[in-house]
Amino acid sequence: MKRIILLAAALLTLGANAMAGNKNAPEPPKEGQHINWLSIDDLQVAMKAKPKKVYMDMYTDWCGWCKKMEASTFTNPDVIKYMNDNFYCVRFNAERKDTFRFMGTAYYFDPAKKANTLAVSLMKGSMTYPTSIIMEERYQNPQPIPGYQDVKTMELILKYFGDNIYKSKQWPDYQKEFKPTWIAADEANTPPPGH
Repeated sequence: MKRIILLAAALLTLGANAMAGNKNAPEPPKEGQHINWLSIDDLQVAMKAKPKKVYMDMYTDWCGWCKKMEASTFTNPDVIKYMNDNFYCVRFNAERKDTFRFMGTAYYFDPAKKANTLAVSLMKGSMTYPTSIIMEERYQNPQPIPGYQDVKTMELILKYFGDNIYKSKQWPDYQKEFKPTWIAADEANTPPPGH
């Protein structure tokens, strides 16, 4: 009986501590707070009205890392706010089967590549998922960045392009000096080493 009471007390204490959370933890996204994903058509309309940088998430339905990035990185409040403030954002299924027009060119599914020709073009033929594509205003200089990006790495990448640091500083120098400020939800509740 004593063991059961001690176990119950320990579980209650752990539960209370978990609910109290870490003061440094990012607030969860407010209801309705999400990345404003645009379709290709909506992107072209928005770009005509107001040019802005573009972030494109190249994913596939079968990609596990794409799903993880969608569930963790793209739900982080800091990521959401920064992306919405600084980029037009598009989620693009790289295996999209229909034909559509983008910047005056028709894009379609290429069975030989098992991908849409827009994805092949922007990813420069390196078909790995997920891949983040960042473009300057008016779709210039697409930069494919392959792989899953956690919150800290996403902050590094987004700020490099979003704050125009890429115009004055080389990537290796920027990487060395960068100090992340965004905290991932899974890191917020992790005690510091030695505790």
